Order: sequence, then structure tokens, then C-alpha cells
Amino acid sequence: MELIQEYSHTVSALGGMALLLLVQLLIADIIGIRRRHTPGSPVAADHSNLLFRASRAVANTNESIAVFILAVLFCILSQASPAYTAYAAWGFVLSRAIYAVLYYGNLQTPRSVLFGVSILFIVALLILGFSA
Repeated sequence: MELIQEYSHTVSALGGMALLLLVQLLIADIIGIRRRHTPGSPVAADHSNLLFRASRAVANTNESIAVFILAVLFCILSQASPAYTAYAAWGFVLSRAIYAVLYYGNLQTPRSVLFGVSILFIVALLILGFSA
């Protein structure tokens, strides 16, 4: 338990990421319901369609969440700096939240930049874990 207390801010970032994913799922579901989209049927690949963008935001989060969780666990188990681990973990969560908003708004270049920023936070977590 002492290890978890030491990394409490990082554990909070994991909770923040779970909350972000839940919000993204709800947004995509609400958009789908309002657009009378048949559940389970494919969403047409069209960036002008908000439902497509919301679905892709969720899918992209699903694609990156596993490596985030593994990198965070690696830092905790390696006893990397709790402060820097928390900064990198929260940086990832915040960059992913902004990324989703930019995706909903169809702002492609800033969205791509924020995707790159989120990847840099994953790299920072891995560096922290390996250097511990």
C-alpha cells in the first residue's frame, strides 16, 4: 500500500483516463442515438460526419490506452520518480482530452500535433521507467 500512496497522483491519472474514455463513449453513443444510427452497423468513413469523428476518437483512445497503462505500471514497479511519473501520466491524459475535443471539432492539424504530444508523454514514461 505504501507504493500506491507514493504514486497516488499517478493512480489518479489512471482514473482520469478511465473517466475520459467513459465520456468519449457516452459522447459517441449520444451522437449515434441523436442521428438514429443503427447500433452495430459501420459508421461511414467521412471526416465531415461528427459521428465518425466521435467514433474514431474513442477508437484511437482504445488503441493507445493499453500502452499508457503498461508504461505507468512499468514506472510504478520500477520505482521511477513519483512526481515525474505523475506529470507524464497527467500530461498524457490532458493531451488526450484536448485531442478528443480537437477531433470533435474537425481541427486536423492541431489534433495531429496533440496526438504527437501524447506519444511524447508515453516516451517520457518509458524513459522514466528505464532510467529508474
